[in-house]
Amino acid sequence: MFVNKHKNIDEIIETNLNALVRFAYFRIGDRAEAEDIVYEAILRLLETYKKNKLGNIKSYLFRIVYNLCQDHWRHQLLETIPLENVDVPDNTEDLLDKEEIDRINRLLDDLPPNEAEIINMKVNDELSYVEMSHILDIPESTIKSRFYSGIKKLKQKYLTNNQ
Repeated sequence: MFVNKHKNIDEIIETNLNALVRFAYFRIGDRAEAEDIVYEAILRLLETYKKNKLGNIKSYLFRIVYNLCQDHWRHQLLETIPLENVDVPDNTEDLLDKEEIDRINRLLDDLPPNEAEIINMKVNDELSYVEMSHILDIPESTIKSRFYSGIKKLKQKYLTNNQ
């Protein structure tokens, strides 16, 4: 039975690895840093998994990645990065990804941050309302309300700009 538990957690990690990296990448904007965050999250999950029985492992893993991304930005605010150290993508695929992230972020900039985060998690990360509820530790009804409110505001803005 112990072997099946490890096989289950390995399967969950393997199945969600790309989604976790994408989840972190859309929040950080640097692929290597996103991969490092996911690696750290997996290590933390495995440490916790040894000590405690976990319910929804997938949601718990996304929660760890989310918190590590938040920590990343808190640390970034404390540091000044010299211009010569700014990460510039060296291939067109990363550049296109960066442009797509910038375009999406510009659309979401006018929304309250809590609504923008929910829309980002739903659309880009393809998370369910239940998963978002576990990750953000807020009720599912609040998640839905923020999502629909944000979508409504985006539609209004789109209609206003295209008239």
